[in-house]
Amino acid sequence: VQYYERAIKAMLKSIGVPLEKLKFVKGSDYQLSKEYTLDVYRLSSMVTEHDAKKAGAEVVKQVGNPLLSGLLYPGLQALDEEYLKVDAQFGGVDQRKIFTFAEKYLPHLGYTKRIHLMNPMVPGLTGDKMSSTVEDSKIDLLDSPSALKKKLKKAFCEPGNVKDNGVLSFCQHVLFPLRGKEGFLVKRVPEFGGDSMYATYDELEQAFAKEEVHPGDLKASVERYLNELLEPIRKEFESAENKKLVAQAYPVEKKKKPGQQGGEAGGSDELVPSLLDLRVGKILDVKKHPDAESLYVETVDVGEGEPRTVVSGLAGLYPMEDLQNRMGVFLCNLKAVKMRGVVSQAMLMCASVDDPRAVEPLDPPQGSTPGDRVMFEGHEQGKPEEELKPKKKIWEKLQVDLRVNEKSIAEWQGNVMKTKLGNVTASSLKCVPIK
Repeated sequence: VQYYERAIKAMLKSIGVPLEKLKFVKGSDYQLSKEYTLDVYRLSSMVTEHDAKKAGAEVVKQVGNPLLSGLLYPGLQALDEEYLKVDAQFGGVDQRKIFTFAEKYLPHLGYTKRIHLMNPMVPGLTGDKMSSTVEDSKIDLLDSPSALKKKLKKAFCEPGNVKDNGVLSFCQHVLFPLRGKEGFLVKRVPEFGGDSMYATYDELEQAFAKEEVHPGDLKASVERYLNELLEPIRKEFESAENKKLVAQAYPVEKKKKPGQQGGEAGGSDELVPSLLDLRVGKILDVKKHPDAESLYVETVDVGEGEPRTVVSGLAGLYPMEDLQNRMGVFLCNLKAVKMRGVVSQAMLMCASVDDPRAVEPLDPPQGSTPGDRVMFEGHEQGKPEEELKPKKKIWEKLQVDLRVNEKSIAEWQGNVMKTKLGNVTASSLKCVPIK
């Protein structure tokens, strides 16, 4: 209760709503009274099972053998109107059958029929109904920038499809109403048409339907505007008191290894990029593989006592002399593998495109030194696996979401690859995988 009160107040304050007349009432302040309880009994003597089930059809889980609580629920919500002494009730359009129920039955008890106001239901980011139990379907008020980026990255946003599109719905029902006459700016690099401003939602929807706006550009713009809206709320909850409140309201259960006792965190099977031991390395020497024309053999300093041997398939794709004394990003916890007789102890990370064939080793930020840790935004605290087991295919599964974006910045699921000194980049390639 305390968490929701503070979160709602922070949300309304962030968009300039005055709070002087806002009042929060707990259900337990009146629902345990003699009068309320007697009205529950009076109502239950009037309402049929059919009407109770029909009223809750869109908000109560429908099963063949329903619990009595689900049948009572619409009546309790209707009685709340009288005991709160409200003029109107506001809710999503999925509440309409409960509202109709209240309009029918409150007068039977001698109470006034109330006004009912409804909002459209915004589709979830996954393309289905938004659900509090489906994390990726919704945006939480306290989502971090990296969590927001991850959710939008995975959101259903098919080119040209304007139906069941949660990203467009956020534009229609949240961003355009709040931005008013400021319009909606879609930022794009010049080679993809440059920036474009839309004064109304209809203009944006029509442009998206004609595929004049790419889903990636739309998501990036929605992310930018949502971060602007959420930032004041995040700041409100940075205080120690509010952080403690969030932890009490929604405690996070730490996963434990099978057989582990006590409260210590025991790791999990979650697939996250922090499992990768990525480090800055310096190529001390490079030469052609003695038995393979397409391979180079490099001697690399990755911040350990002895340099590692790395075999890379860059011959014919990247000049050998440009690798000499070059800084790069190396994956250091792959199982060592023999490549045409030479054991490779790490892998050089490259931006790569097949058509036309081009490869560029990733560039760590200026000033990097061998051994500097390479991490991803939002996953800075994770610990790498000592060795990636080939049977688990951790690298193969994570690699699918590794790419350089339209600004040539390396990322995983939209989370930027970086070191303590800045972002990891490619020299010129854009919007291509990292391999």
